[in-house]
Amino acid sequence: MSGFQPQNKMGRKGKAVRALLLATTVFALSRPTLLCAQEAELRGEVSESTILDDQQYKIRQTSMAGTQAAQAAATPNDNTPLPTYRPASQGALPDDGTGEAAATGGTFDPPAASGDPFPDNPAPPRRRPSATRAANAANAEAETADSHTSKRTATAATTNDTDTAAIDEQDTANRRAVTIDSAERLRLDPGAERTEAIEGQNKKNEDDPFAATGIKLGSFVIRPTLEQGLTSSTNADSSSLGKPALLSETTLRFNAVSDWRENSATVEGYGIFRETLSGYDIHEAQGRVDGTLNIDLDNDLRAIAKLGYEAVPESASAPDAVVGAVGQPVRQTVNGSLAVEKDAGKMRFALTGAVEHDVFGDAKLSSGGSLSQKGRDSTLYTAILRTGYEISPAITPFTEIEIGRRAYDLRVDPNGFQRSSTRLGARAGVELDLREKLTGEFSVGWLREAIDDDALPAISGATVNADLKWSPERGTTIGLTAQTTAENTTNAGESGSMLYSGSLTGERQIRANLTGNAALGLEWRDYTGSDDHDLTLSAEAGLTWWLNRYTGLTTRARTEKLTSNLVGRDYTANSIFVGLKLQR
Repeated sequence: MSGFQPQNKMGRKGKAVRALLLATTVFALSRPTLLCAQEAELRGEVSESTILDDQQYKIRQTSMAGTQAAQAAATPNDNTPLPTYRPASQGALPDDGTGEAAATGGTFDPPAASGDPFPDNPAPPRRRPSATRAANAANAEAETADSHTSKRTATAATTNDTDTAAIDEQDTANRRAVTIDSAERLRLDPGAERTEAIEGQNKKNEDDPFAATGIKLGSFVIRPTLEQGLTSSTNADSSSLGKPALLSETTLRFNAVSDWRENSATVEGYGIFRETLSGYDIHEAQGRVDGTLNIDLDNDLRAIAKLGYEAVPESASAPDAVVGAVGQPVRQTVNGSLAVEKDAGKMRFALTGAVEHDVFGDAKLSSGGSLSQKGRDSTLYTAILRTGYEISPAITPFTEIEIGRRAYDLRVDPNGFQRSSTRLGARAGVELDLREKLTGEFSVGWLREAIDDDALPAISGATVNADLKWSPERGTTIGLTAQTTAENTTNAGESGSMLYSGSLTGERQIRANLTGNAALGLEWRDYTGSDDHDLTLSAEAGLTWWLNRYTGLTTRARTEKLTSNLVGRDYTANSIFVGLKLQR
């Protein structure tokens, strides 16, 4: 008995020590130390899922501790060691028999102490509850913890979703509000605004990117054009005796427009030079220049001054052409006019005075001599009064009255006739201004030019005049012109004729660098005092292809036919031109 008793005491003492260690472990699991909290804080932000996993881990540990306590109470005399710890999750540290796994299982648990924390001061044994009571209490605590954990998990999940949605929404709003583009929409100091690069600035598209830009000269902008090419014609001089020829043709045109603030001025002109390269011998030069000045006066008065000069050889098909001449006389014309316009309400008034002087050179004969044409020199003075009423800004009907006097330099011509005459005419028409669609005017009337010599009948007839431009669509222009001219002559026994001429033109911008044009022409000449007449029909078509703004290739084809009841006047002429066009 004496040997057994000490052994029993040592068994009771070991059980007390194990119970104390178990209680210490449970206390450590349920309440983490401040040092552990600091270490957790040092690790940074912890996700919600990590916290939930830690709480579930502690609940499992508490339930396991309760079960072990119940087993220890049920077998007080059993000295068998406690069951080996089996981790529930992968990666957990195995139990090494010193209690380190239990101490380090949780995320927020402090690190386990090595060795026995109470080697010399064992705690006195305490009365343990029964195994059933301890198991029930542990199960109840586990169920309560599971219920609270589920509620906290649901609440945390809902809160987490709400917070996540709110944060995402706020981030989206922030990204939408704080962008580089949004900063550009802020109102800045004009001096601090960013300026776009020159090559990236928005430029207005040009209506005609291949139009001549012009040359600035003083207060004028000049736009010159040079056309050089070859013309092949079946009738070089457009006459009944004409022959084929290959000609070199040069055309120079220019247009100058003023850049003044109030008044305006324009100057335009052309020059055409034709030289034979092979075939029928032709040497021709002709040109014209016109200037217009518009001045705004006081009291709604406007003054328009015009001045022009033209030098052109007489046509071989003209009624006064010298038969058998190798060179027709050159006619030089100087003309000028001054008009004053006045607007009074819807009434429109205009008074125009004009002067035109014709000078004829000598005709070159085939024999080598010349024939003077001085008897044809004359001066025409006219005055035109125009009255109109503006029905609307687009339509203005008008009437015109014209009086004039034609005075020949020679009172009696070489054939003994007094060629001077008095002129009288009246017209009625309408002026149209539909802006870009239709502009111009049209009129009809009567014109009479009575010759001083009673032996010659007066030149008279109905007149038709028109100058209209119609644009059915952008890039297309249709033009209609008509003119009535009283032609005088110095042929013996003849007064002259009435010439009616008209043309229908069309221009189409097929592409930005390709322009097509076409024209139809008609002339009717009615000889005064007889039934004689001439009819001339013509047609022309051409294309211009611009290689760039300054250089283009051009070509045109033309046909012309004159038929007359007079002998020796019929002819037909066909020609084609190919050349290079330069502009600036």
